[in-house]
Amino acid sequence: MDVSSSSASAPVRLFHADHVLPGDRPAIADGAVVVDGSGRIVDVGPAADVRPRHAGPVVERVRGIVFPGLINAHTHVELSSMRGKVPGGSGFVPWVDRLVTTRSETLADEEAEAAELGVEELVKAGTVAAGDVTNSLACVGALARRGIGGSIFHEVLGMDRAVVLRRIEGLRAEVEERVPSWPSVDLAYAPAPHALFTLHPDAARALLESAERRGVRTSLHLAEHPAERRAVEQGEGPVPDWYERRLKQRPEWPRRPLFDLAADVGALRAGVVLVHLADARPDELARIASSGASVVLCPRSNLYIEGRLPPFLAVREAGIEAALGTDSLASNTSLDVLGEARALADRFPNVPKWELFQMATWNGARALGRADLGRLTRGAKPGLFVVEGEVTGDAVAFLLGNLRAPRRVLVPRIS
Repeated sequence: MDVSSSSASAPVRLFHADHVLPGDRPAIADGAVVVDGSGRIVDVGPAADVRPRHAGPVVERVRGIVFPGLINAHTHVELSSMRGKVPGGSGFVPWVDRLVTTRSETLADEEAEAAELGVEELVKAGTVAAGDVTNSLACVGALARRGIGGSIFHEVLGMDRAVVLRRIEGLRAEVEERVPSWPSVDLAYAPAPHALFTLHPDAARALLESAERRGVRTSLHLAEHPAERRAVEQGEGPVPDWYERRLKQRPEWPRRPLFDLAADVGALRAGVVLVHLADARPDELARIASSGASVVLCPRSNLYIEGRLPPFLAVREAGIEAALGTDSLASNTSLDVLGEARALADRFPNVPKWELFQMATWNGARALGRADLGRLTRGAKPGLFVVEGEVTGDAVAFLLGNLRAPRRVLVPRIS
């Protein structure tokens, strides 16, 4: 959207709210936010400080909580037709086996309709950017039409080296065929290796090196479940058995420590978004922390599939400021990233609630390389939302305790 003409005439707006959640620091009780006509934050802080600095705008009094647009840093919107169809609780391999079967039986029209509804669900949740992982690129248009920015991670899988390297060479043509005109510069594009147990190491290395050369962020599922480690390190367990049963092949894995392989292919560096880490160990988390790689946790998905949370406290102790993602509706009940914050709040009551909100906003924005989103700070254009109501106690606790409360747009994110 070209805002050059409209922003010149649009008025500056001053919102005085009961509570303001900046996204990158604790809540401000009796706070105020000033936004210019282009959606850019001009000022934020306690109302007693902000209001005297801005005598011109009419004050819009908000009874409730004002906050920046949310960032869902890892999702698979194209799997939205799988909602409620893929049982969990028995581990990753039984889950993915059922997912592959069910998806193969799903009509294209059904997938497309469900994906549109998935995007609508993101919008209703107050999501302004996503790290969307896709096989088909089917949701690119829908995300762009609804104004959701972020990153499209075009997923690559395959253990046959020659076959998968040819696929990588043909990705540009694949994109041009499926999305002839890329809809928005606000949606970055990058091919992404799925995981080290589903992609030949040479292909993973090629994708990660290409992303680094082009200066784009990419994504990798890592240490999502114990079966991944067992396959990569020992060549045993349910993953190779699944390959043999379903695909009539038994790939050869490097049989090296999982995180040594991750380092070797170039995954432990800034610009790579590492997702899940549910099976990561403290020494491995320390390696990630020193590498500069970003981390996204998907607690509800991990609970659904494996019945276990990621090692959240160990992640914090390692100094990692993780983001949050919902994963897909094949392993979750909603695409509301605040549901992930709620899941952690319920299980880790001693962690400050504002930190959990930061994971769903500013940490996600950083993971996707979007310094303009995720926080209320001067110069940012994160979108402004409100949940109205009488708030008692901690503002984030109120927000997480009322996930079904409508989230109204005060100021849209204007790209």
